Amino acid sequence: MPRSAVTETALATSDPCHERSAHETAAIPGLVGMSKRMLDVYDMVTRVAPTASTVLIQGETGTGKELIARAIHSTSRRGDHPFVPVDCSALAESLLESELFGHVKGAFTGALTDRRGLFEVAGGGTCFLDELSEMSACVQAKLLRVLQEREVRRVGGTETLKVDVRVIAAANKDLGALVADGKFREDLFYRLSVVTIALPPLRERREDIPALATHFLESYVVTNDQPPCTISPKAMAALVAYDWPGNVRELQHALEHAAALRSTQVILPQDLPPKLVGAAAPHASPPRTAPSGSTLRLQDVVRNHLRRVLTEARWNKKLAAQLLGIHRRTLYRLTKRHGISRDERK
Repeated sequence: MPRSAVTETALATSDPCHERSAHETAAIPGLVGMSKRMLDVYDMVTRVAPTASTVLIQGETGTGKELIARAIHSTSRRGDHPFVPVDCSALAESLLESELFGHVKGAFTGALTDRRGLFEVAGGGTCFLDELSEMSACVQAKLLRVLQEREVRRVGGTETLKVDVRVIAAANKDLGALVADGKFREDLFYRLSVVTIALPPLRERREDIPALATHFLESYVVTNDQPPCTISPKAMAALVAYDWPGNVRELQHALEHAAALRSTQVILPQDLPPKLVGAAAPHASPPRTAPSGSTLRLQDVVRNHLRRVLTEARWNKKLAAQLLGIHRRTLYRLTKRHGISRDERK
């Protein structure tokens, strides 16, 4: 994958006079969304990727923490080396310890041979520790040694092994609060949170939902070798109105549900999961409001968003489609449908 053009080596300082345009900050493989909150995240990714800093990604379940971790890895100097994800919540303490640090033959029943741990497997690359808050105190202590000394000791072994690995951690709980409650090591927390990236929940960046929904739908039809499909305005309105407690992951599953059950080439409200049908948003904050204070219609939000992205891309429709996470032909259809042209007078 192409490496970031950003050459900063630290996040501690930045030049206030230097501002990245949207097409610079958002052109990160695999990431979709052009809201202000996500542009700030992309900016953090491009700044921290070239460094050796440990990164802590905080966000609710389903917000895309692993996707951000992969973006940091792929645009870093370690991008040609392994990216090794570990779900810390899925393994018991003894298994997690063996997975991370490895073990020697005879260390426990079933340890028939020496085995490398994932920190060794990720040598030269990145180890992504997801749901880090579930780690036991014992494993936390061993992880601290990895970060401080850059070395591991296999379970049952006496030899220390040097490792060259970058650690990116993620948590859906507030690690600072866990530290205050005595449930997470304070010294480890400070080691992990050299740079912290906070991912906003989907309900706080509703303006990204149309682009995300289109992206997921197009991915589904391509993967399943189906003809192109679109989303009706009423179905899109339901998607935008819903609060998405499961965040981006839940949105993806909803689009797969709709695409699998649809009876036409247009996703209708009745094709969506039942909990979304008739979703109202009196409780939701609209992405934008009209000058008079009334809520903008969905087509106005989509139209304004398309114009903004096209302007940032200098009307390069190939680049604009990449930034939006959609195919170029879809962008052409959308610009035609909404009457958007470069010489348009607003």
